[in-house]
Amino acid sequence: MPRAALILLLLLAWPATAADWGQIIPGETTTEAVRSRYGAPVKQTTQKIEGYESEQWVYEGAKAPAGITRMIIDFGLLLPSGFKKDVVRTFRLEPKPDIFNRRLVLQGWGLPGRLGKEGNLEFFLYKEGLLVYFDAGGEQVIAMIFTPPQPLPPADATPIPPGAPQR
Repeated sequence: MPRAALILLLLLAWPATAADWGQIIPGETTTEAVRSRYGAPVKQTTQKIEGYESEQWVYEGAKAPAGITRMIIDFGLLLPSGFKKDVVRTFRLEPKPDIFNRRLVLQGWGLPGRLGKEGNLEFFLYKEGLLVYFDAGGEQVIAMIFTPPQPLPPADATPIPPGAPQR
């Protein structure tokens, strides 16, 4: 089976009501669930964000999911009920070449709510909580950043979130 067809099957295996991938749903999935699915990270750091202690887990090399060069998961989410240290806030996938492309993203997540450019990189922004960056050619995905669902900013004020690729 061609690699693109296999990736498409994997994309369709998880519903896209909220932007999720690999059974990780920002705002819902916990450290325990991530560890049981992916094992211990290659690197684990603690940092303070807005006065709260949060963790970042990095999976790369042999520990990264198939087709992914690096997966970075940030834990710690401030909710109306309080700070949840063990809940996924965001996660970032950096796929290997030819794993995700524009067509697969559109088939898996549909049309984006906003399009934008940062330098020579185009990005798609989805209200379900997904930001997809494409290479300079506009076809290959270089980063996918998943967040909890959120309203889209006005079309002329699309912010570049922290952690977005800098080129």
